[in-house]
Amino acid sequence: MLIEQIQLENGCALGLLFEMQKYPLLVIKAEKGFLMCGYLNVNAAETLGDTAAKVKGVQNFEDMLKAQVVESTQLARKLGIEPGMTGREALERMF
Repeated sequence: MLIEQIQLENGCALGLLFEMQKYPLLVIKAEKGFLMCGYLNVNAAETLGDTAAKVKGVQNFEDMLKAQVVESTQLARKLGIEPGMTGREALERMF
C-alpha cells in the first residue's frame, strides 16, 4: 500500500494506492469527500451518505487528477461536482 500527500490549491489531500492483481485500487481523500477509481461503487457511497466522485481508466494519482469525473453522489453534486470535470476540479471543491 502507498500513502501519499497530494497538495492541491485548496488543501492537502491523502492518496491511497493498493496494488491489486492487475490494476491498482486508488482513492484520494479530501476534507469533505473523496475521489475514487473504477474499482469502487458510487451507489454504495451514495447509500452511506458520502461525498464522492468517480474516475475510470487510471493507474496513479496524477491520472486521477487529469481524468474526467464519470459519476458523483448527490452530496458531491451539491458541491458543484459533475461528470465531465477533472478529478482535480472535483477534489478542489471537496475542501
